[in-house]
Amino acid sequence: MDITDLVQGSIGKELINGLSQQTGLEDNKVSSAVSMALPFLLSQMNKNASDPRGAESLANALSDHKDLNNVSSILNSPNMAEGLGILGHVFGDKQPQVAQSIGKNAGISSGNVMQILATLAPIVMGYLGKQKAQNNMSANEVPNLLENLLGGMKQTNHSEMSMIERMLDQNGDGSIMDEAMDLGGKLLGGFFSKK
Repeated sequence: MDITDLVQGSIGKELINGLSQQTGLEDNKVSSAVSMALPFLLSQMNKNASDPRGAESLANALSDHKDLNNVSSILNSPNMAEGLGILGHVFGDKQPQVAQSIGKNAGISSGNVMQILATLAPIVMGYLGKQKAQNNMSANEVPNLLENLLGGMKQTNHSEMSMIERMLDQNGDGSIMDEAMDLGGKLLGGFFSKK
């Protein structure tokens, strides 16, 4: 189980193609935005689930998003309000910084980034929820699920992932965000190039 399943597998191809059609952007720009967004989404979810209350809250949310059998329906009729709600819970007031930095690094507008993120978030939740249900995981096992999905990133790219996590703890001017976004893109870029 690896986060790259969301990009390299059949779900990933459908996701990138669908988001490209939805936004009118080229596949490579969408893929770039997704590759930068995923480590931030998962790292922040993992941080949020690091205490029992957060883990319980995320586990309950995942139970409501356990059906990821039809990505097409999500892409064809995205529930933007639901997606924005998820992003609000995950990133809080850091949403504008995240969108701005992804947009800057992917070469797209913040509006397009928010559209991608709002569609991507329920799909990621669905992917996580499906894994949780299939493995009959309890709330205190949810962080393990996130760690598994992050794969070996924290072990093999500890400094880069630490930078991402420090950025998510910051209320700075965004310069660390830019550096972390660049590192995040490089981090997953290597994974995405593998077959």
